[in-house]
Amino acid sequence: MSTSGTELSAGLKHRHVTMISIAGVIGAGLFVGSANAIASAGPGVLLSFAFAGMLVVLVMRMLGEMAAAQPDSGSFSTYADRAIGRWAGFSVGWLYWWFWVLVIPVEATAAAKILNAWVPSLDQWAWALIVTALLTVTNLFNVANYGEFEFWFALLKVVAIVAFIGLGVLAVLGLLPSSETSGVSHLFDQGGFLPNGFGAVIAAVLVTMFSFMGTEIVTIAAAESPRPAEQIGRATRSVIWRISVFYLASIFLVVALVPWNSPRLPEAGTYQTALEMFGIPGAKAIVDIVVLVAVASCLNSALYTASRMIYSLGKRGDAPAAVMYTTAGGVPRVAVLASTVVGFFAVIANYAFPEDVFSALLATSGAIALLVYLVIAVSQLKMRSMLERAGVDMPVRMWAYPYVTWAVIVVIPAMLIYMATRESARFDLAMTALIAAAVVVVGIVVSRRHSVRKEDVQV
Repeated sequence: MSTSGTELSAGLKHRHVTMISIAGVIGAGLFVGSANAIASAGPGVLLSFAFAGMLVVLVMRMLGEMAAAQPDSGSFSTYADRAIGRWAGFSVGWLYWWFWVLVIPVEATAAAKILNAWVPSLDQWAWALIVTALLTVTNLFNVANYGEFEFWFALLKVVAIVAFIGLGVLAVLGLLPSSETSGVSHLFDQGGFLPNGFGAVIAAVLVTMFSFMGTEIVTIAAAESPRPAEQIGRATRSVIWRISVFYLASIFLVVALVPWNSPRLPEAGTYQTALEMFGIPGAKAIVDIVVLVAVASCLNSALYTASRMIYSLGKRGDAPAAVMYTTAGGVPRVAVLASTVVGFFAVIANYAFPEDVFSALLATSGAIALLVYLVIAVSQLKMRSMLERAGVDMPVRMWAYPYVTWAVIVVIPAMLIYMATRESARFDLAMTALIAAAVVVVGIVVSRRHSVRKEDVQV
């Protein structure tokens, strides 16, 4: 029970956090969206996923080091505040909140398209609002509701991916009688492993990177569990096999069995195209159900994550005080509603205004993932020595510190520079830079005002 009215409850169970860490943020990007990356890079997309996955593993290790030592619902935003400065925590916190608020209409629209195909009598926009409203309710009453929904959503995704991998292995070995193909010949027989050159592989990294966004949610969710440090340590250590199995193994089977230049890939999506090749009846219906679960899960996580981030900002005085107040059950209801309202407006904007308006809005979050990862790396670089000086126990430690941390800090700006050279990514980068610059300016102003007030109080 919350006594102060501003504290979160430890309502997430061990199994909730475990399943959230395993598959909580696997969304339509893996089941459908990865087809675009495959069509761009060919079989070489495996290198794109491997590189993006390695970067995520390293960033998660850095974040895990800080989060296991000092669990906090603000996660990397709080650590940036402590290690870099208040302006940094303010900026990355609000940018991350903005990212997840924009995920709400994207996932709601994806769910609405599937539901509208099943029940066309109800318009897409109505389905989008219904889905958003239902998942908002699950986040309003008790964090255990979020955990329970997310547990079953994630479990269904795990079952679907494991089943797909099982079928794929049988198909590769020629043990699936109904399959149209077997072996791994498609890795090389359509123009080679890198049909569009290595540049396409690098470009695909930018696409695949966003399939991994959200891995860090477990460090936020664990703060609402009874043993946060233990949960964070376990989730951080398991991230390697999670990426290897769910992403690399499944994509390997797709590019091994489906020609990378198949017109069905962009049209039907990754898993549906592969299941059709396997000769699985009702492939579209199966994938539709899995994708519906995946997008509902991501929308659920988006509402949860956005509300906890703005709650943390409120606790630090970087958001209106109302967002930090909690119910008797320890739920930041105002924070949930504030995030949902913006999400609702974005859903409405997606249907009420020209497509270009929503596309421009969405572009503002295009490179936020890379900015978040960069802030995590810089924070860990500085915070490691702070924690050691303070004698804080660190159950998770970054590998080869500080050399690997510095490598990540160099690689991420290089990726942002590469985005600037590609016409397809330039607009997203420009829009993200615009909103990031505006937020940083506000953050610096807020930080300076806070410092002046502090000095006045001391005098």
